[in-house]
Amino acid sequence: MALRHWRRSRAAAVANGSVAAARDDGETLVGTGRLVEVIDLLTEVNRRQRDPKIEEQLVQLRLDAFTPGSCSPAPPERSLVTGDLFGSGEPPEVSAVDLTPETLRRAILGHGCLLVRGLVEGSRIDRLVDDIDQAFAGYDAHLDGTPVAETAPWYVPFGAYPDLITREWVRAGGGVLAVDSPRALFDVIETFEESGIGELATAYLGGRPALLAKKWTLRRMHADQCEPGESHGSGDAGWHQDGAFMGQNIRSLDVWLTLSDCGDDAPGLDIVAQRLDHIVETGTEGADFDWTVAPSVAERTAQGSIVSPIFAPGDALLFDHLLLHRTGVHDGMTRDRYAIEAWFAAPSNYPADMLPIVY
Repeated sequence: MALRHWRRSRAAAVANGSVAAARDDGETLVGTGRLVEVIDLLTEVNRRQRDPKIEEQLVQLRLDAFTPGSCSPAPPERSLVTGDLFGSGEPPEVSAVDLTPETLRRAILGHGCLLVRGLVEGSRIDRLVDDIDQAFAGYDAHLDGTPVAETAPWYVPFGAYPDLITREWVRAGGGVLAVDSPRALFDVIETFEESGIGELATAYLGGRPALLAKKWTLRRMHADQCEPGESHGSGDAGWHQDGAFMGQNIRSLDVWLTLSDCGDDAPGLDIVAQRLDHIVETGTEGADFDWTVAPSVAERTAQGSIVSPIFAPGDALLFDHLLLHRTGVHDGMTRDRYAIEAWFAAPSNYPADMLPIVY
């Protein structure tokens, strides 16, 4: 009854231009415990009329609403993949119109990843690029002492994640956490919904997925920067599988979405384009950290399958926590690379220390 009443009052409030009233009604509904429905409804309100307070509230609601889901289907065995839908090129690639959960499953289990061309198009790309610039400016201004009241909605540090040192580490590597930018996070999720990414992740993982707050990152990288854990400039270090620190026995999906040309004159990705079913040895001589893979180990594992795809704006590489990869920084790169790194996990089997919240 309360939810039905809120729907009516929300619709009336939005029709009358009173988003504040709809937001207040949503806050009273939180006490019913039906937080996922409140998220969906407040999202609809914000689509009609942007409101910074709603965008901040949605980030907190996603945290409050998360509970481990019922057991999702067991991951399919690699042996069940029969035949190959893809040609001889690596990594396998499809256009956005041909992307299905089954295609994704076959690509990841058979090849380790899937390159999707044109997953996001048009004005959505321009909006996300602007969001990233605004989020970076907000972060830097806040670091210099500007109060959050003046950096919102572009930068509002997520209260559930107080680790300042990690934030600085991410920023030094050309990133800002998406949960620290309520407006950018809203726009990313809206883009994913419009492009079918949310539906794809739900089908692939067997239920409404968790968003890993510590792994959703807005990226703007210079050629002289590398992501956390990678050596600056050389391109010789930083090989890793995210499962080395997220855990091997999870179900995950990373949507690595490019918003600019990269891989040629801007940093891209170097990948071992083959399916690995284990965590490769880490921390040996030549590795920078105990969770990274030495270049010699990566080359031996790859057996000639290291590739560096060329990406256009709106292309995406989809993979899970077992793909061996690194940021592709090579001589002659002079331009920035804009990208979104978005990790999903099955709600029944997720890395708790990555701060899972409701997608």
